[in-house]
Amino acid sequence: AAFVGTYFFCYEGFKSNFRILLSGLENWSSADIAASISANGQDSSWSTSFAIPMAGGCAGATAWALTFPLDCVRAGVQGQPIPTSISIVQKQGALDTLKHLLKTKGFTGLYAGVSPSIARAFLVSGSRFSAYESALWLCRWSGLTTTSSGGRYGEEGPGTYDDS
Repeated sequence: AAFVGTYFFCYEGFKSNFRILLSGLENWSSADIAASISANGQDSSWSTSFAIPMAGGCAGATAWALTFPLDCVRAGVQGQPIPTSISIVQKQGALDTLKHLLKTKGFTGLYAGVSPSIARAFLVSGSRFSAYESALWLCRWSGLTTTSSGGRYGEEGPGTYDDS
């Protein structure tokens, strides 16, 4: 839950900031950008084409960087030997594993192997959010998100899919 919350929170923030940065509108606020996007229904500028994969990549990298220690502790707990009836092995919980990691490897031990994970997360998340936004655009373009009253996306409140 910590990863997913961080992931989507960062994506929305990065997307807004990259749109502003790439469109050269440094003096505009995020509210002005949002108002201009909702005024015409969608933002089709070239800056959005770059902002979405960049925001997705940065969100993935940020989420992994912030939550990697939790994943490292999880791997330490899961990597413990399974006790059998012959051997008596005391399994450690998450806090004991964290203490052991900090004692033996220090704080940097919580980030062992983070570089390949962040590089992978940047590439995968950038393409994932590009595909998501493209699918969303396709649904809007095809009319799947309009209501029977003919309202545009975002104006109808909770949407219904009308097959008539």
